[in-house]
Amino acid sequence: MTSHINVQVIETSSLGDRSYLATDGTVALVVDPQRDVDRVLALAGSLGVRVTHVVETHIHNDYVSGGLELSRLTGATYGVAAADDVNFAHTPISDGDVWEISPNMRLHAIATPGHTFHHLSYALDGPEGTEDVFTGGSLLFGTTGRTDLLGQQHAETLARHQHASARRLADLLPAGTRVWPTHGFGSFCSAGQVSGKDSTLEQQSRTNPALRLAEDDFVTETLAGLDAYPAYYAHMGVKNLAGPDPIDLRAPETAEPQRLRQRLAEGEWVVDLRHRKAYFDAHLAGTVSLGLDGPMTTWLGWMIDWGAPLTLLGESRDQVAQAQRELARIGIDRFAAAAAGTPEELAAAPQQIRAMASTDFTALAQAMSGTVPEGLPTPDVVLDVRMNNEWRDSHIVGAVHIPLPELPRRIGEIPDGAVWVHCGSGYRATAAASLLDAADRCAIVINDTFATAADKGVPTVTPE
Repeated sequence: MTSHINVQVIETSSLGDRSYLATDGTVALVVDPQRDVDRVLALAGSLGVRVTHVVETHIHNDYVSGGLELSRLTGATYGVAAADDVNFAHTPISDGDVWEISPNMRLHAIATPGHTFHHLSYALDGPEGTEDVFTGGSLLFGTTGRTDLLGQQHAETLARHQHASARRLADLLPAGTRVWPTHGFGSFCSAGQVSGKDSTLEQQSRTNPALRLAEDDFVTETLAGLDAYPAYYAHMGVKNLAGPDPIDLRAPETAEPQRLRQRLAEGEWVVDLRHRKAYFDAHLAGTVSLGLDGPMTTWLGWMIDWGAPLTLLGESRDQVAQAQRELARIGIDRFAAAAAGTPEELAAAPQQIRAMASTDFTALAQAMSGTVPEGLPTPDVVLDVRMNNEWRDSHIVGAVHIPLPELPRRIGEIPDGAVWVHCGSGYRATAAASLLDAADRCAIVINDTFATAADKGVPTVTPE
């Protein structure tokens, strides 16, 4: 797909979101920027363009916006839906408003309620007419934004709005218009499974339930597919309405081994950012495994008590800095401490260092049939820490199901004995096993892909 307007994607894969910079080669429009706006400024600088306008499609629930700070730094006009009662200087935008970004770019605001009541999409005209539409949490690739973030009582009403909004976009804009959603690349703001990395309205008309299904069918399907969403979402809208503070990426205080041991002894959150395979080999007892190779931010933000002391452990200072940046995007930017090095370097005493056993579904199948592989304990409990929708799709016969975000407060519900824990791939299972280990439970990680479990002989239930 070609265009006279150059749209650059600013990916935040750890949260499943995208921001956008659209430029005619001289000036730029930025849509839904994340809090770490240095990425936007660096991109604009590399393109040799000036950011003159910043807009939000909606008040975000899954991250802290960088729109206000970006407008402060660049002097850009900052547009927010007129109906949103925000607490900072901005230019209100309403349905039908048109902004002249440049002689080559014109922005049209289109009311598309559904993800929120005041949601806006933005159609962007180039020299030959509408070329792009920024759909935020409205029309996603193969699905739409979820409709329950403002409360379950509004979910059905917003689902009906979402259906109408998707069809409004399809009716108003040319079929070849490129679709640029903010959510849907792993974000829990998505109502369903996303398909594809780029699309047009014409392509969505063939694949998106909002454009294929009648309203009642769409509403039924959307509401049935909604699962739990991260607890930290409760804090994002409040921050974004008030006007977020600028990001602070200064290095935390360094935790020396003795102080680190004390924090662990006091039961504080100490997160090991290394890959889980390194965690299996050696880690400090009491640490929680949430590697930077996975959605660390989402799961940590979901499980931790908001404002609780948090210490980050990485292989290097760069790894700690990366984690800081990712956590700052959801408003966690005050840390008790941080440290970098190997477990041996960070331990105050050798007995702090532990290993963690890992296995696969082939071994579980053998153990469930009565032949336990050498070196592993009998699985007294098989613990599934996937989300509810995953469990409903398919699960292991006899497994105990506790979604990872609920595990910190529900460990006491797990029956006695050795726990073999699994998720979809091993990432969440390792986090869960580390929590169990910290609670003095025997935990073994099934570091394997659940989609292969049945083929490897594990008895599973697949509801029709």
